[in-house]
Amino acid sequence: MFPRNILHELENWKKSRYRKPLILRGARQVGKTTAVEMFSKKFKQFVHLNLDKKSDLDLFENDNFDRLLDSLFYIKGLEKDYRNTLIFIDEIQNSPKAVAYLRYFYENAPDLYVISAGSLLETSIDFKISFPVGRCEFLKMNPLSFREFLDALKETQSAELIDNCDFPEYAHDKLTDLFCDYALTGGMPEAVKVFAETKDIIQINKIYESLLISYSDDIEKYAKSSNLGKIISHSLKSAFILAGSRIKFEGFGNTNYKSREIGEALRTLEKAMILNLVYPSTENNHPFMPNLRKSPRLHVIDTGLLNYFSGIQKEMFLSRNITDGKLGRIYEHIVGQELAAKSFSPLHSIAFWVREKNQSSAELDYLYQYNGRVYPVEVKSGTTGTLRSLMQFVDDTQITDAVRVYSGKFRIEFANTAKGKAFRLMSIPFYALPALEKLIDKYFIQNKGN
Repeated sequence: MFPRNILHELENWKKSRYRKPLILRGARQVGKTTAVEMFSKKFKQFVHLNLDKKSDLDLFENDNFDRLLDSLFYIKGLEKDYRNTLIFIDEIQNSPKAVAYLRYFYENAPDLYVISAGSLLETSIDFKISFPVGRCEFLKMNPLSFREFLDALKETQSAELIDNCDFPEYAHDKLTDLFCDYALTGGMPEAVKVFAETKDIIQINKIYESLLISYSDDIEKYAKSSNLGKIISHSLKSAFILAGSRIKFEGFGNTNYKSREIGEALRTLEKAMILNLVYPSTENNHPFMPNLRKSPRLHVIDTGLLNYFSGIQKEMFLSRNITDGKLGRIYEHIVGQELAAKSFSPLHSIAFWVREKNQSSAELDYLYQYNGRVYPVEVKSGTTGTLRSLMQFVDDTQITDAVRVYSGKFRIEFANTAKGKAFRLMSIPFYALPALEKLIDKYFIQNKGN
């Protein structure tokens, strides 16, 4: 067990006077159950109900809510102390009745603390589950961020430097090397745990294979037909090879599958939070809405899985060079994973921008929204290279603050686009991404106009 950022969100939920039963969303094996077990230490009593177990599942066959509570506390041998009890209903997708009972936990037992979670919960919704509208709230859990990765490796001094926005020259090489480790292994908790203990990438590969098999086996259970199951299985394997690229549905993964078939398969995987179809914005003004008529960019849950299944892991392991241009797609993807981990809202999605015009096309890696403002983010694996797309975005919009993520050292400067428009450019090393908001506050917000 190592600290997870979502524990702060759970603590805020616990303190809220408007608390509702919480549904913790996220893909299989991102650490939901472990996080709740860690959080349970804040309570006098903890009831963990796993609805994969028949004895726990049978509790929710009771048609009377009060009798359900009586039996629950009696069977678990606990006091009926609502204000000091956390109930965790795991694998809740196995019982539509348990989901329906969340309404009664909210209305009839508001002093109880109730959290639920489940594998492929989002996929189950379409088939047999309907959440009580307005009686629940949601949080999303992601794989480990780089800051959490440092905690797992017990890199306390490195973590403190980042927390304090302190990037001394003497720490640059080590912090860069640590970020290379993160980009190589990704943030799936079991993989990080094994890497922290062994530094053996071969042992981690067994975990990646097990994860993909479990994802494939689980997701096919919810396919509407055997043919769709085959398409989903193919799409899952192809997604980890093509991640980080813009895709077309028609013929996805070198097949003869039609756009409609692939679209349904990919959207099923998206509901399971295994991947994300990120559509670009073509707007020049806020809000930068995604354009669903354009080709999406494919992101998968974890860059470590991408490295292994796309066959690039060995090259990354041997290179240990963040400036290797051939690995640019991987470092762009891990930046997206890091940006996604900054939000715990299931509605949040990473975003990017394109301009598709003759003689002036451009593709900006990310648009990052923070405190009501949008910041263009360009990822460069090396320390040099043009920022043509970023400058095109600055020219086309009213935005004058921009971020470059690269392998160099932190610096902030005034720059000019090719058309002569002035803007402020904050260049941050990859390892400084956890401090992005603090850096924006310090250099863009507090120093506005300076």
